[in-house]
Amino acid sequence: MTTLLVSQRNFDSHATPNGHPERPERLRVIEQALSAERFAPLLRKDAPSADLNLAELVHAPGYLDALRRVRPAEGINRIDEDTFISAGSLDACATALGAGLLALESVVLGEVRNAFCAVRPPGHHAEIEQPMGFCLINTIAIVAREAQRKHGAERVAIVDFDVHHGNGTQDIFKADASVLYASSQQMPLFPGTGSPSETGVGNLVNVALPAGSNGALMREAYEARIFPALEAFAPDFVLISAGFDADYRDPLAGLNWVSEDYGWITARLMEIAERRCDGRIVSLLEGGYDRNGLAGGVAAHVAALMGKS
Repeated sequence: MTTLLVSQRNFDSHATPNGHPERPERLRVIEQALSAERFAPLLRKDAPSADLNLAELVHAPGYLDALRRVRPAEGINRIDEDTFISAGSLDACATALGAGLLALESVVLGEVRNAFCAVRPPGHHAEIEQPMGFCLINTIAIVAREAQRKHGAERVAIVDFDVHHGNGTQDIFKADASVLYASSQQMPLFPGTGSPSETGVGNLVNVALPAGSNGALMREAYEARIFPALEAFAPDFVLISAGFDADYRDPLAGLNWVSEDYGWITARLMEIAERRCDGRIVSLLEGGYDRNGLAGGVAAHVAALMGKS
């Protein structure tokens, strides 16, 4: 079976101010990187628009209505120092969610081996009651809930290798033993959460990486902490919050990963998923703000999903 690539035709509907790191160019860079001949076997689909009311599965009542109230009729409104909403932002959120749900269903039905969703805006910082950190809707959290609600998964694992901790995903699942959230992040760094002491109900695994550290230290940490936890959890489905901002060129952080590190993580996750859940993996784009770092990281990640690493 092949790997599914779900892209988002309306990715530029979510407008951010000039110079903002999370901008539409990010998906153009990914599209260009995945146009190389070696990615020709990918099954490519456009994301449909999903029902954003599904946000109520993970966010507080009234959360979506609050976003609708601050959404401008035109132009851009500021939610906080880093987070913005434009007239078309919720349309982009709807197709980002649609991408995740299409990928989930395609993998569950056995139509594809696994899937990567090239979407924006990212979602893993969006908490139960608060959008933040460039994120409006916690897309991967909704996909996890739909894996359980619609597709019968009893245990879902979310592995987050974005350089910034997914405080929103942790906030949503911190008291839910049916979801494992395993994350590596630079510390100290925004948003300030993700200490190894944050363990939830035994379902949170946080690995703190010091600024300046490279892929060798990351590999040691994953082998010691994250992979054993994932094996022991024995998930029915593995979701990946795929951020590429641990790359050594990224302007918003200070880790020194290279593209091959993303291929290594992905291949190891695939090995575990093959043993535990018939290889079922869906990956959603989170961060990554250097053009070359994003292109190289995504290419390595998708190549590994295709079995080419």
